[in-house]
Amino acid sequence: MTAIQMLRLDSADPHFADALTQRLAWDASDDLEIHQRVLEIIANVRKHGDQALLDYTNRFDRTNFKAAAELELGQAALKQAWDSLPTDQAQALQIAAERVRAYAEHQKLQSWQFTEADGTLLGQKVTPLDKAGLYVPGGKAAYPSSVLMNAIPAKVAGVGELIMVVPTPGGETNAMVLAAAYIAGVDRVFTIGGAQAVAALAYGSETVPAVDKIVGPGNIYVATAKKLVFGQVGIDMIAGPSEILIICDGQTDPDWIAMDLFSQAEHDENAQSILISDNAEFLDRVEASINKLLPEMERAEIIRASMTGRGAFIKVNDLTEAAEVANRIAPEHLELSVADPETLAAQIRNAGAIFMGRYTAEALGDYCAGPNHVLPTSSTARYSSPLGVYDFQKRSSLINCSAAGASELGKIASVLARGESLTAHARSAEYRI
Repeated sequence: MTAIQMLRLDSADPHFADALTQRLAWDASDDLEIHQRVLEIIANVRKHGDQALLDYTNRFDRTNFKAAAELELGQAALKQAWDSLPTDQAQALQIAAERVRAYAEHQKLQSWQFTEADGTLLGQKVTPLDKAGLYVPGGKAAYPSSVLMNAIPAKVAGVGELIMVVPTPGGETNAMVLAAAYIAGVDRVFTIGGAQAVAALAYGSETVPAVDKIVGPGNIYVATAKKLVFGQVGIDMIAGPSEILIICDGQTDPDWIAMDLFSQAEHDENAQSILISDNAEFLDRVEASINKLLPEMERAEIIRASMTGRGAFIKVNDLTEAAEVANRIAPEHLELSVADPETLAAQIRNAGAIFMGRYTAEALGDYCAGPNHVLPTSSTARYSSPLGVYDFQKRSSLINCSAAGASELGKIASVLARGESLTAHARSAEYRI
């Protein structure tokens, strides 16, 4: 097996900024053919409802459903999946669910209000969404952890009804996915997938209820459909390839660092794994570990393609500079594998999740640490945040004017409204003066 030679960048190089930009570049341009196909699917589901869902599901998933009612899995099926799990899987799911729920409980936004001197009340009312939809990949890509991460915050938020869609290619279901739905409190499950499932959640059909927001990962058809229905419903985000950025001071076992890089590289060929260090010799040691450990990996060829195509080793002068580079990259996952992670974390502004210290592998966050693993990718951590309870809550402003407050505010509103030539606004306010 040919050895991997990692792309090396050095912050001292005058062309470093350009080289880094080039390595980070991700072509997420829309495929117009896919875009058009998804538009057709959405239109067909809107027009023909359940019949379109049956046709697409039988065609794409090689099923033979005769009636729309067959598309729904009842709670009994979810409970049976949970009851049939091997003990170790059941315990792992249960503990992970409890930790995700405990963390989510800390995220709940609370309503608040205050009263001004003249008796006017101002405030904010926080309410959960009525209905949310959760897309879960099916077939080979079965992720029970994603069910927990998406469903539990929704239920903690108080979402009235949580609808899950999951394709079942060839009619096969995944027991861990259904069991995760059971313990997370999913209300209804439909065995549909692809753009047609997103369309059904957005617009509803005779059987599938329309929701207020759609969350969860999927393939390019699912991602495109989420883009196209946004506005009709809310969405969580459009996720790009998985990313990990590790800052290491050269004192962590290089095998640990290599495997942490692999943990994201194995997702797909477009995943990005980057290591930053102020120790050039350590970068050499990690590269040696990569080549030593790669032959052991089941997904070795995917890892190889990811590491050579999008990975990088970056040499910096010191850890302060490492933090500056990290803030520019704004990674999905950031490991601070250093002696004093708290001090370094204080310098980080842009990251989806920060894993602090030598013992905190990113993989723990994927499954059971507690914080959500649905994170902003492609540098969107510059302005967005992990999925959380707050994504399933909405805020309404409260305004209750006293007579005195309405009189004083009415004078101000009148001046401003007449300045905008909106006379009805002004007179409406003036009536209360």
